[in-house]
Amino acid sequence: MKAKTKTIIFSIIGGLALIAVLILMLFSQRVKMNDGYVTGNTAGNLNNGGLFCESDGVIYFSNLYDDGCLYSMLPDETDIKKLSTSRATSINADSNYLYYYMDSAKKGESYVQRNYGIFRSRLNGKDVQCLKRGNAITLQLCGNYLFYQNFSNQNTNGTELYKIKIDKSEDVLLADFLVNPSCIVDGMMYFNGTQDNHYIYSLNTANHSISVVWTGDVWNPIYHGGYFYYMDVSNNYRLCRYFPAENKVETLTKDRVDTFNIYGDYIYYQKNSKTEPALKRMYIDGSNAETVAEGNFSNINMTANYVYFTAFDSDTPMYKTPTYGPVSVTVFDAAEAAVVKEEE
Repeated sequence: MKAKTKTIIFSIIGGLALIAVLILMLFSQRVKMNDGYVTGNTAGNLNNGGLFCESDGVIYFSNLYDDGCLYSMLPDETDIKKLSTSRATSINADSNYLYYYMDSAKKGESYVQRNYGIFRSRLNGKDVQCLKRGNAITLQLCGNYLFYQNFSNQNTNGTELYKIKIDKSEDVLLADFLVNPSCIVDGMMYFNGTQDNHYIYSLNTANHSISVVWTGDVWNPIYHGGYFYYMDVSNNYRLCRYFPAENKVETLTKDRVDTFNIYGDYIYYQKNSKTEPALKRMYIDGSNAETVAEGNFSNINMTANYVYFTAFDSDTPMYKTPTYGPVSVTVFDAAEAAVVKEEE
C-alpha cells in the first residue's frame, strides 16, 4: 500500500475517532430528564430551610458544623462524605442530580467575590453547574423544572415565583408576588395567598393556571394523605387540618405554632410560648401530643430514621431524635466528627 494511501486511511480513522469522542462527550454532558412529576424534597423540609433531603437510600444534608456545606450519608449516619465547599440550602434530589441554593459567603468573613445562586450537580457532588445566579429562597423540583422564589431589588413587590428547566434552557416568571413553591403534589402546587387573603390556591405546573382550593385563613399548607395541614392565621396560628373531600376542618392543637413538619404518622412542631416554649410532636390526627425538647427550636427537618433540628438562632449543635418510637434527643455528633476528619 502506498504511503499516501495509508496516510489518507489513517486520517479518516483518526477523524472518525475524533467524531466518536465528540459524540460521546456530547451525550455524557446532556442533562438526563425526569419522567412524570417527580419532586425533589418534602414540603415540610423545604419550609424549614431544606437542610436535609432523603432520596433513594441516601441523605443529603447541610452540615452546619461546616458552615452548611453539602454532605451525604446513609440513613444510619454512616459513610458521610463532603460534596461541596459552600453553604447549601433548599436541597432537592432526583435519581440523577442534586439541586440546591448555594452561597459561598462565609459567616464572619469578608469576601471579594461572592458565588451564589441555584446549582445542579451529580449525586456525588461532581460536575457542578450554575443554573441561575442570584438570590433564591425556596426551590422545589417538579418533573424537569425547578420552581423557585427569587428576590430582586428591582421588583417592588418583593419576591417573585419563577420556574427554570433543569438544563437551564428555560427561565420563566410565573408570578410577581410571594408564592411558596414547597408543596407540589402530582404536578399541582398548593400555596397560601399573601395579597388580599390567605386562601389555599393551586397552580397547575404544566399550564400555570391558578385556582382557589379553599377560602380559609391559611399559612404554609402541606398536602398529606388527603388533608391540608396548615397554621390558622386568624386563630393565633394554631395547627389545623382541612379535609376537602368533606369540607371539614379539625383543630389539632391550640398551641401557637412557629413552624411544623410532617412525616408518615407524625407532626413535629415548635410551640410558641413566652413561658413554656417547646419542640413537640403528635400524631397527624392531633392525638398523643408530647414534648420533644423544652425551649425554642427551628430547622425541623425529617427523614425516615431521625428528626433533625437546632436551637433558634443558632446553627450548632445540631440535635436529633428518632422519628418514630420513644423520644431520645441527642447531638448529631457524626456530622461534627466528619468535619474533624476532613480537616485532618
